[in-house]
Amino acid sequence: MKKIAILGSTGSIGTQTLEIVREQKDIEVLGISAGSNVKLLEQQIREFKPRLACIWTEADAKDLRVRLKDLNVRILSGMEGLIELAVMEEVEILVTAIVGMIGIRPTIAAIEHGKTIALANKETLVTAGHIIMPLAKKNNVPIYPVDSEHSAIFQSLNGENPKEIEKLLLTASGGPFRGKTMEELQHVGVKDALKHPNWSMGRKITIDSATLVNKGLEVIEAKWLFDIEPERIEVVVQPQSIIHSMVQYVDGGIMAQLGTPDMKLPIQYALYYPERRALGGKRVNFFELGQMTFEKPDTKNFRGLDLAYRAITQGGSMPTVFNAANEKAVALFLDGKIRFLQIAELIETAMDAHKIIDAPDVTQILETEEATYDVISTQFLK
Repeated sequence: MKKIAILGSTGSIGTQTLEIVREQKDIEVLGISAGSNVKLLEQQIREFKPRLACIWTEADAKDLRVRLKDLNVRILSGMEGLIELAVMEEVEILVTAIVGMIGIRPTIAAIEHGKTIALANKETLVTAGHIIMPLAKKNNVPIYPVDSEHSAIFQSLNGENPKEIEKLLLTASGGPFRGKTMEELQHVGVKDALKHPNWSMGRKITIDSATLVNKGLEVIEAKWLFDIEPERIEVVVQPQSIIHSMVQYVDGGIMAQLGTPDMKLPIQYALYYPERRALGGKRVNFFELGQMTFEKPDTKNFRGLDLAYRAITQGGSMPTVFNAANEKAVALFLDGKIRFLQIAELIETAMDAHKIIDAPDVTQILETEEATYDVISTQFLK
């Protein structure tokens, strides 16, 4: 039996991870956590019987303890609870499906305790890749990517020499607004932005896909995961979302991973690597598909991608600003307080206002996050 813990079990990646647990029947879930979804977390605890569960506020933790008084499960709260969950003695794999920079400290703790990381928390590498990757190397801890694009690259590197990479080709669907003009984008709303053409994802990541910020975050993440310069990472729009990403080698050969848009494949691959397990679901039918098309990303109307390249090129604390400003701007958009195009405007404003800190430590990263939130809030109030 594989023994795992999941940070963020009630989100999109977390719930799909638990679907795999149900189907495979040889994974034991020792710990799970949620942000605020008490009802779903209770259901998961009753089904999977973890030894430990964590929810963010102590008030919610007290509520859970009452609801679950008939079960033998410890209920913790806050960052201390997340860290204790991450380092549980018998846990072999920590699935980091939590959203936000809240995932940094538990991931660091897990690495220091020798846990394999199945990484779905972009912010950990985007903001702290300079800390995480050397620490993982020092502790001989593998980090298996759960993002479909990074998993595709990881799979395309199987058996190959990383030193022979010429460039990485990160694919993108183009999001729900692909092909729209700036004038058309002036009038799009939240419901429009949440209608992704191919993938079923959480609300924030769906908006990030619409702005191309998500692809920018993936470029930064790929830089750290695969130790490659940003200028050797190219984004290719592949609207059918069949090619999940590619690696081009020095001899001109290209390796790609293809499949239907299903996050369960990269999740399962990370949990069982190097073994491939049977997985149900739809298969690609090339005769029905007919064709695959490719486009350059529209960075004029969707500026999130170029801002990400600027952030990783400037380095230091700037990727934290890019990430934090986007989080705050997306939250404002989802609340109906700003327009779609203002997301990129607010990110750029925050980046322009920031004085870069070289090689920030975790405290400085989190302080930069808060300072960026303040900049966005001040700008929004104008």
